[in-house]
Amino acid sequence: MKFMKLGSRPDTFYTTEAVRSVSSEISSDLVVQVKGSRYMLHKFPLLSKCLRLQRLCSEFRDSSQPQIVQLPDFPGGVEAFELCAKFCYGITITLSAFNIVSARCAAEYLQMTEDVEKGNLIYKLEVFFNSCILNGWKDSIVTLQTTKSYPSWSEDLGITSRCIEAIASRVLSHPSKVNLSHSYSRRGRDDLSSCNGTESQSQRHRPTSKGWWGEDIAELSIDLYWRTIVAIKSGGKVPSKLIGDALKIYASRWLPNISKDGTVMKYSASADPDSDSVGEITSKHRLLLESIVSLLPAEKGAVSSSFLLKLLKAANIFKASSSSKMDLARRVGIQLEEATVNDLLIPSLSYANDTLYDVDIVMIILEQFMLQGQSPPTTPPRLKGSFEKRRSRSAENVDFEFQESRRSSSASHSSKLRVAKLVDGYLQEIARDVNLPLSKIIALADAVPDFARLDHDDLYRAIDIYLKAHPDLSKSERKRLCRILDCKKLSVEACMHAAQNELLPLRVVVQVLFFEQARAAMAGGQVTELPSNIKALLATHNVDPSRPLAPLSSTTTVTAEDQWSISGLKSPKSRLSTLRMKLAEDDDLEENDIHSDGIGRSSKLKALCSIPTRPKRMFSKLWSINRSASEKN
Repeated sequence: MKFMKLGSRPDTFYTTEAVRSVSSEISSDLVVQVKGSRYMLHKFPLLSKCLRLQRLCSEFRDSSQPQIVQLPDFPGGVEAFELCAKFCYGITITLSAFNIVSARCAAEYLQMTEDVEKGNLIYKLEVFFNSCILNGWKDSIVTLQTTKSYPSWSEDLGITSRCIEAIASRVLSHPSKVNLSHSYSRRGRDDLSSCNGTESQSQRHRPTSKGWWGEDIAELSIDLYWRTIVAIKSGGKVPSKLIGDALKIYASRWLPNISKDGTVMKYSASADPDSDSVGEITSKHRLLLESIVSLLPAEKGAVSSSFLLKLLKAANIFKASSSSKMDLARRVGIQLEEATVNDLLIPSLSYANDTLYDVDIVMIILEQFMLQGQSPPTTPPRLKGSFEKRRSRSAENVDFEFQESRRSSSASHSSKLRVAKLVDGYLQEIARDVNLPLSKIIALADAVPDFARLDHDDLYRAIDIYLKAHPDLSKSERKRLCRILDCKKLSVEACMHAAQNELLPLRVVVQVLFFEQARAAMAGGQVTELPSNIKALLATHNVDPSRPLAPLSSTTTVTAEDQWSISGLKSPKSRLSTLRMKLAEDDDLEENDIHSDGIGRSSKLKALCSIPTRPKRMFSKLWSINRSASEKN
């Protein structure tokens, strides 16, 4: 870091009974009080350089007594005043990035300008600031950090804006041109070097990386960080991926860790439990979070889905604005295929419902993902009227960039397949929630297109878990839930489990056994041709009984209590016994099934799921066909 020394005399200031004085043969004729501290000084050296003290002393008539001047609102406190006083006496002072802001504000307060004396303190400070501080990476960051103690003075003097511009210009320049210290936050403080000195060989040839600046500026407070990132983005030279990496570093530095159930594991470095209340800490984190969201690049892939969903979890906990939540949901939606089930488990802290996880926001994310292929054309239509004139250019650019990123990242077929697996895995997790309404799990399952699910094993597992967690569901509710299941997309293992699942409605069991036996008979070569009524029913649903069965999905981890047991299903006799037991339990089943909204099923679904007048005879006939064929062989 750079430093500058002014003056040549030794330090002669001393303290006696809480009064600061300077050693001199001349008695003191000026008493200055600065925020509770008292200084016994001399008029001549101070008034010759400080216009403000000249005006204050001119109002005092009696020259026989030491004049008392009070400076209660002095910027920088006693340290900055003593530095200015020593400069007036010619005593050696050292200036660096750590004290130049306070010294500059104090000199401005005392009006130590060129009009009073040539080569005054303000001039020397400005030369040092422009030639050394702004040309150093670490010096600029440290100086910018110190401006938060004097925000109004720093803004009026242009110190804050000049530091931000210097930092942004360094980031925008090529890494090979940055020969000053960087990544200082990982190494600690560098040795000081004089303003006219040069960097050491180790600093000059230290290897650089494109994102070296991310950790360094992460030390800034959120308001200064926000302005710095905006300045960097406005340059248009830094890739959005590097901007996203810098935001991730900053978020991990200042936001607390959040557990799966939504509790805050530990507070960030900015939180001080001794000085701030919980409400104040939450308010600070909310402001920080919303500022980070506003800085996120519009391009897809600039930040990961995992990071976006972590921000969304924090937004729920810190009660961020709905606009910030929706912005995060939109961004997650355009790259949902990258997420994991754990990422989607966003804790619900709303008093409106008692569910463990926020299913509504996941539904919004899924809808945004499905809307990618329905984006507007490249050139948006021009708006007519006065609204077009009032709308800011920046707002138009942001909307256009986001629509362009959505249009250019239309969901591919493979990404929809991955999202279908993701949603089915998510359904298995939330199905254990006893407070989860039936309508929400159905809505989530229906939001996935039929073609995206190559098999329904994971979906069946989610239904099975939900039925176990909600044993009080009525028959109509169980039937509504099972309508989302396509039995012809179940694997052999899933069919065997469903055949003996007492929680499923009877019609689902019959449907499972029907397709399993018909397909198994043709695939095994035991029957040369199926009965015409069975072939017609299979053709109606585009089922090829000779196609290979889909393998059981193993992408989702299942707990021990949710594993499928197929013991007792090794022989046709046991399957028939299971069906007879369910027929006996459901003798009072209604023939006409009506939806919750009062609309009957379609004719195709009735043909598939309706039970004949004598279901036991129908199944026995189907089974006898298979058995007679095997006896002939």
